[in-house]
Amino acid sequence: MPFGLFCDQGVFRREATGAAQIVESRFGHGSVVVRFNTKTGGGATIKSLAATLQAEAKKMDRDTYILFLVLTSHGSPDGLAITAGRRAETLRPSTLAEMLDQTGVQHKVVIISACYSGVLIPRLANADTLVITAADAGHASFGCEDNKAQWTYFGDALFNIAPQSGVEARTAPGL
Repeated sequence: MPFGLFCDQGVFRREATGAAQIVESRFGHGSVVVRFNTKTGGGATIKSLAATLQAEAKKMDRDTYILFLVLTSHGSPDGLAITAGRRAETLRPSTLAEMLDQTGVQHKVVIISACYSGVLIPRLANADTLVITAADAGHASFGCEDNKAQWTYFGDALFNIAPQSGVEARTAPGL
């Protein structure tokens, strides 16, 4: 489920859409939901993220399937910026952790492309949740400045360059 959370730059919409296509083509199991925001509004809000996580979790075998979540936005030490038209909010680490816990899905992969995205790691990572971030809690990430870019630097490295390096991504038997 890729979510492009920031409306003022098209790179986040393009990264969410591109990540959805790659996840679907590489893993191809279950549904892939993509949401993003634009300058006039959008479907990627805290409320819609919570609802989408719950809806998708209901379709899954929560003990064996893997919930795969990709978030792309600007970040701060407080969390992830969400803007949809004039609406602005911050997705705090505790809020995202609670949303993920409420799904009841045991195994999760959370990829976060944002500055300071490491701030989410302590609240999300555990033995059943892999968290991959573009930056640690005290640093910026790069690549969102060019509004015409397809990807942030992190997204390009993770979704485009790494798969072409010859490393195969494989799903476990039965998934």
